[in-house]
Amino acid sequence: MTPLIEQEFGLITDLIHQHAVQAPQHLALVEGTHTLTWAALDERMNRVAAALQRDGLIAGDAIVICANTSLDYAVLFLGALRAGVVVAPLAPGGTPDSLARMVSDCRARLLFLDSTAAQALAATSLAPAGIPRVAMNDSAPGPSLEVWLAPAGQQPAPVQLKPDAAFNIIYSSGTTGEPKGIVQPHSMRWAHVRRGRTYGYGRRTVTLLSTPLYSNTTLVVFFPTLAFGGTVVLMPRFDAGVYLKLAQDLRVTHTMLVPVQYQRLMARPDFGAHDLSAFHMKFSTSAPFSKAVKADVLQRWPGGLVEFYGMTEGGGTCILEAHLHPDKLHTVGRPAEGHDIRLIDDDGRELHPGQTGEVVGHSPGMMTGYYGRPEQTRGAEWFAPDGKRFIRTGDVGRFDANGFLTLLDRKKDMIISGGFNIYPSDLEDVLRGHPAVADVAVVGLPSEQWGETPAAFVVVRQGQTAQAGELQEWANQRVGKTQRLSALHLVDDLPRSPIGKVLKRELRERLAPSSS
Repeated sequence: MTPLIEQEFGLITDLIHQHAVQAPQHLALVEGTHTLTWAALDERMNRVAAALQRDGLIAGDAIVICANTSLDYAVLFLGALRAGVVVAPLAPGGTPDSLARMVSDCRARLLFLDSTAAQALAATSLAPAGIPRVAMNDSAPGPSLEVWLAPAGQQPAPVQLKPDAAFNIIYSSGTTGEPKGIVQPHSMRWAHVRRGRTYGYGRRTVTLLSTPLYSNTTLVVFFPTLAFGGTVVLMPRFDAGVYLKLAQDLRVTHTMLVPVQYQRLMARPDFGAHDLSAFHMKFSTSAPFSKAVKADVLQRWPGGLVEFYGMTEGGGTCILEAHLHPDKLHTVGRPAEGHDIRLIDDDGRELHPGQTGEVVGHSPGMMTGYYGRPEQTRGAEWFAPDGKRFIRTGDVGRFDANGFLTLLDRKKDMIISGGFNIYPSDLEDVLRGHPAVADVAVVGLPSEQWGETPAAFVVVRQGQTAQAGELQEWANQRVGKTQRLSALHLVDDLPRSPIGKVLKRELRERLAPSSS
């Protein structure tokens, strides 16, 4: 009989039960001094699933988890999946109105909240009434998770799920716009699991995760680690020094970090003092990963480095195995096996290799759609002449002769000045070449004369000094006439989302009143 992990479709929760039977005392989850063995995790998942069924939830119903990362959070997520319940993991740092809209949008039957999320909902008139709440920490209202759980030893009723059944709803507005619920089916998560063997996941895997559990960035490594019987180490908050000590002491083999975290780790004077020789594979996704930082990681950090380029919505994924292609660090790699990535123009016509256009993708892992938003779902889709469905990324890119994709920018971030297309990433790359520049973002500002002009926000490297005017002049000497910066501002830090994306909308808003 074909092992479950090798079958075309299966359930991650069934794999967890297998591990509990085969290696009951092996560690499954670690958070600080708190640990769960496979047997304890499996038993606690049963208690979650049974409690949900006791409260009348059936497969396909949704719950909200809005809290910081913890063992309880992980167990709750996994236990809900065992009951066929759909999880909507929400960021506790969202605005009260935004959080309330997401709770309403996903039609949650139960809310699992920490005190921060509970206070946020209490501060808005948009919060839906009458939804039962369970407290994820002592200061949140409602019965505690421990009190809510079904009694020890209680078994949930088994559920049968098809591949297209909803697994979770990830809310994403990118970095702009109204949050949209991205429905990811079980088949999509199973596809992530099946490619896990490529990256060496197994019983001896120790994966260190410091990005939040509500982020798809984290989940694309969290679930495969557990599916292959490895150990997941959770960091509720990222701290570069603590991260390096954990990685050394626990002999970490795998990790997922966003580019800004790599940047901060590599900049630490004590980076080289830590023994990171156990690393087998490091992953990155969610934000632009500079060529220089990739090269530094390859030089000084043992193990492979893999960059995933894709969207929470699914569609196509490109993979750059940087350790195998050190000459392609300026790219995001080639399409993953079985993934179809194409480029289209503004009129939806497919482009030839070498041309520049919007990236669209098709793969086995694609969202069903935006929850309750059929019109927005249609807007995110592109159909080839043969009817094949693709997801639009909004990114502008170009394939080279070897099939590697170079991203030029977000389509919405592209600056059109005097009729010329200006890609902010080109200007950012130039500025990163200055020894005093630690971080940079370029945005387009309205201009009566040109339509838009580029402006830069620069973070100066620690220990360095720089003048805005001198940096602007230095950059403008190295770019084309149509690309010249109209302004450059020195800032202490760039506004970022919880997973490291620069919030360019906020940068534009800072200058909007004075734009000309």
